[in-house]
Parts: sequence; C-alpha cells; structure tokens
Amino acid sequence: MSKKGNAKREAYAKKQEEQGKKVVTWIFAGLIILALIYLIWTFGMMA
Repeated sequence: MSKKGNAKREAYAKKQEEQGKKVVTWIFAGLIILALIYLIWTFGMMA
C-alpha cells in the first residue's frame, strides 16, 4: 500500500477516534443532566 493512502487512513482513524470521544462525552453529560432532572422531580413529588 502506498504511503499516501496509509497516511490518509491514519488521519481518518484519528479523526474518528476524536469524534467518538466527543460523542461519548455528550452521552454521559446528557445522562447526568437527566438524572439531576429526575432527582429534582422526585423530591418535588415528595414535598
């Protein structure tokens, strides 16, 4: 395989990895926010 094609593949893999990490971060942030909303709602129902 040519060096140019190999370099493109490595750059694409690095880009995909960075985007994947970003998506995982957003998913966890969303879950934490939903948990906080649920917590507030639950305490509101008890009051």
